[in-house]
Amino acid sequence: MSVSRPTIHDVASRAGMSKSLVSLALSGSPKVSDKSRAKIERAAEELGYRRNAAARSLAVRRSQTIGILVLDLHNPVFAEIVDVVQRTVRERGFSTMLVSGGNDPAREQTELETLLQFQVEGLILISHRLPEHTLARIATEVPCVTVTRDDVAVAGMDRVSNDDVAGAGLAVDHLVELGHKKIVHLSGGANPVSQARAAGYESAMRAHGLESQISIVPGGLTDAAGFAAATTALSQQPTALFVANDFAAMGAIAAIEEAGLHVPDDVSVIGYDGITLGALRNINLTSIAQPLVALGEKAAERLLQRIESPLAPAQHDKMRSRLLTRGTTGPARS
Repeated sequence: MSVSRPTIHDVASRAGMSKSLVSLALSGSPKVSDKSRAKIERAAEELGYRRNAAARSLAVRRSQTIGILVLDLHNPVFAEIVDVVQRTVRERGFSTMLVSGGNDPAREQTELETLLQFQVEGLILISHRLPEHTLARIATEVPCVTVTRDDVAVAGMDRVSNDDVAGAGLAVDHLVELGHKKIVHLSGGANPVSQARAAGYESAMRAHGLESQISIVPGGLTDAAGFAAATTALSQQPTALFVANDFAAMGAIAAIEEAGLHVPDDVSVIGYDGITLGALRNINLTSIAQPLVALGEKAAERLLQRIESPLAPAQHDKMRSRLLTRGTTGPARS
């Protein structure tokens, strides 16, 4: 048997006030006195009344909702950015809807269309596999900001990203300062962020006069991929590995230890991203830390600005990483 939900008319009757006054009070209007508002809120709570957000959205033509599309919910880098974005937009009165394609490009497109059907007022894309023509279409439909990826410039779509080329340079600089020359890079695969980090590695090696030592071993962004890539790289007898991200770096450390070698005495390892897991005592991973809080705050800020000024020129904010020196890097062995 279905139970009917209390309506705004029930709240008005319980509070002894007009429906219009109740509506104003529950929408936060300053036109309602504190005394009346308290009485209305008490009546609503006693009845278990909840406002119909969908109906309100149709009435005012605004959903007060921000859509967030995340490439991979298991990646702590993305999770930290999402947390900051949600906190920032909530402070401005927006709620959020979070979806993920789960590393499936087709599902990513479907989830994106779902967000648009819910009439979100803005979109934040935290990494993605969307083609340029899809991005261009989205930008004409709803204010949008893309985070981490900066390889595709679309009119009317803001971009917030980390400078991955410069970050990779920091990693190489750190290892060279420790006396390393045989530095092998374990790449993160054929995605734009990993390709930028590989390009930064090559550029920095050349800047240090180490062109002959440049070596990139194909890998991925998981611990299993890092393990496999490191196993291949060890045949080159490197003194240091620069790994595309922290998860892969942890896999690389496991491969080094399985080979009977020690980190950092035999092989130094540096990762990328600066995830909190890497700071644990038993990992203690040296890493290039992305400014995750700043990325999330800037993405939310840019989106809120675009909601207010949808025709403003697109902005590109590129942020710098920093070196976190921990226990997996040390002087090169002789």
